[in-house]
Amino acid sequence: MADLPAPGSRTPASAHAAPRARIRIPVEALLRGRRPGAPRAASAALAALLAAALTAVPGGPAHAFTGDNHEAVTRAALPWEPVTLTAMADARDGAINANDHPPYFDIGPLHCDNADYLAPRYAPAYPRTRDEATTELLACIRTSVTRFRGAVRAADGLVDAEGKVRADQSDLSSPCTWDGKPDRAKCGVLEQLGRGWHQLEDFYSHSNWTDRPAPGPVSLDNPPGLGRSAPAPFLDIRRYSAMEDAEWTSDARARIPADLATGCYPDVDSTGVRSPGCEGRVPHNRVLNKDTAAAARSGTDDNFGHATAGATAEITRQWNDFKADLLAAYPDHDRGAQMVCALTHDDPAAACPGLRK
Repeated sequence: MADLPAPGSRTPASAHAAPRARIRIPVEALLRGRRPGAPRAASAALAALLAAALTAVPGGPAHAFTGDNHEAVTRAALPWEPVTLTAMADARDGAINANDHPPYFDIGPLHCDNADYLAPRYAPAYPRTRDEATTELLACIRTSVTRFRGAVRAADGLVDAEGKVRADQSDLSSPCTWDGKPDRAKCGVLEQLGRGWHQLEDFYSHSNWTDRPAPGPVSLDNPPGLGRSAPAPFLDIRRYSAMEDAEWTSDARARIPADLATGCYPDVDSTGVRSPGCEGRVPHNRVLNKDTAAAARSGTDDNFGHATAGATAEITRQWNDFKADLLAAYPDHDRGAQMVCALTHDDPAAACPGLRK
């Protein structure tokens, strides 16, 4: 019998599932977030790794905030009809959990990993600087910005030029595959949103944004908690999607608190380097994560409940922002409003016959 994962550890999807079709997804946007001073070879390594990672995606169950918890958060946040909501939220096959299938699972920015840091007052020789930790978080945010832009573009296929829903592009009678290949427009939008929202949910379970520390001194095993209840201001994905990368990264960097951290995880960070371990760093496993209610950090001051509430509020914000962007981007013939209707209804060809008076 295989060893069971430790409570709260990240576990990839089954390694025994049959591989899906090959896909092609650009990686240049993530590479633009290369840490200042990082060697060019590291960027080349990341390009090679991501190119390989994004060419064959095995199926199977996913476990990270755990898939069940991602599903619960997503269902609580989205007022969608049941078939569409299941396509997005399902713990095994939903778009929100697509990043937890190998090999996406091992790419740190897709889970907001490795933005670990302890200030000198807690750990004078901590091996990562505040700037390095912030750069990792910016790489995570960048993946969501890129996906938001992709979702807005994909939504154009949901309706025709006169604002009528295209039945063939909004039908979910057969499952979406989340393989990045051309498919129905609704599948394309859901995949872009799910792959962009996954790491935002993970941010709340993998970081100390909503946390309280356990009693006792702050340390590698008991990092500080920020105890915030409002959504993180540097996850303003809609606003950032309309800005140049240099502009929004500067804005986000200024909004990230000095003691913010996510846990170290031995996956690939934004430089293309896979850490051999997390010795001397604040680790994800058994310390900072709140992926399950059984995780060590979850029990202090209901940190699991705070993380879940934070993630739910975040996805509610992201959906409302995406709706607003569609309305602004596609005003003619109420096309944006029809797109929103098509995304929230299971039979949009019947439910959204036209919104014009």
